[in-house]
Amino acid sequence: MKLSSERVERTLGQFEAQVIPEDHPSVPQLDSLFGEHTYFVDANGLNIVEPAEAANGGEAGQVVKVASWSDDAHTQLTPHEPERTDVVVVLEPAA
Repeated sequence: MKLSSERVERTLGQFEAQVIPEDHPSVPQLDSLFGEHTYFVDANGLNIVEPAEAANGGEAGQVVKVASWSDDAHTQLTPHEPERTDVVVVLEPAA
């Protein structure tokens, strides 16, 4: 799922990661591997956000890891089957 800049900021306020800018040269390759998403890199690897149930009636997203670091220097990622994390972020608060 592609996130608006407002939703990216909300996500980064709840999840310690860095967003990969849409104009980054690796995004077309990532899109071909994983579909069109907003990508986040953290200490564990490459993540996307997928829609999730929100307990409060707003909109939420589940952080899903799609690739893990394959070296200690965090310079190479190895794709794998999507792994849901325990992180759920509020994308839109309830009205």
